Amino acid sequence: MSVIPPYARFGAAIVAVVLAGCAKAETQPADTSVTAAPAAAAAPNMVSFNAKEFAFEGPDTVPAGLTMFHLTGGGQELHHLAIMKLIEGKTFADFEAAMKAGPPPAWAVDYGGVNPPALGETTIASEVLEPGNYAVVCFVESPDHKPHFAKGMMKSLTVKDVPGANMAEPASDVTMTLNDFSFTMSKPLAAGRQVIKVENVGPQPHEVVLVQLAPGKTIEELGNWVMDMKGPPPGKPMGGIPGVIKGKNTFFEATLTPGEYGLICFLPDKTDGKQHYKHGMLQQFKIS
Repeated sequence: MSVIPPYARFGAAIVAVVLAGCAKAETQPADTSVTAAPAAAAAPNMVSFNAKEFAFEGPDTVPAGLTMFHLTGGGQELHHLAIMKLIEGKTFADFEAAMKAGPPPAWAVDYGGVNPPALGETTIASEVLEPGNYAVVCFVESPDHKPHFAKGMMKSLTVKDVPGANMAEPASDVTMTLNDFSFTMSKPLAAGRQVIKVENVGPQPHEVVLVQLAPGKTIEELGNWVMDMKGPPPGKPMGGIPGVIKGKNTFFEATLTPGEYGLICFLPDKTDGKQHYKHGMLQQFKIS
């Protein structure tokens, strides 16, 4: 059984739905900036990323403010889009150099993003972005247990200051509070579409992986399956939020149909290195 390394922010899970013969994604044209929505409309900036082996197709520059990310799984492995905010004046070149040496440095801050859709599908998440330098990274592992960022799957993202940027958070239907080590809902999730606000109040970063479980399977089985990825996966990914620091609110959309679902956090614990789900950060629920 392999051990997921500390930098595997979304530990390999669900990545296992893999087909052979994947080709490297084509690069995005150079001019890929996104135009800010009019402030008066209070609408988010709309940003789309397509994730393939092993690259992101998406903008290099976005305007500051409320931003809605659409992540499409365009490859044959699962991918997420983890946003890292680079503080202390650091650049993407600094980040690339640091990642070659080991896990993300302290000045690369877990800032949310979008957790994986199923292959060929799209997941949506929103957050307010301040001006500055960022990196978008895929920490998911391939079946060879090599993380996608080590195969080149990360890119720079510059957030530009714009006059009148909409810095207001969107409306939400449910609030999900993350702590060390639990998920707490302001009310139960229900069938249909809902916008879920994610707030981390724990001292450590946490993530939300939403999974639609296969019939008869449990979220505990999913956590165990991640470690060896033998047999068919016990569930289907439906998005969520990658690692996010305390005090940073993020939002994601979920459309739920009747069935069994689970929430799980694969981030490593700061003290013992074990994934948070091994400390009890997993939850199963039913939609009728």
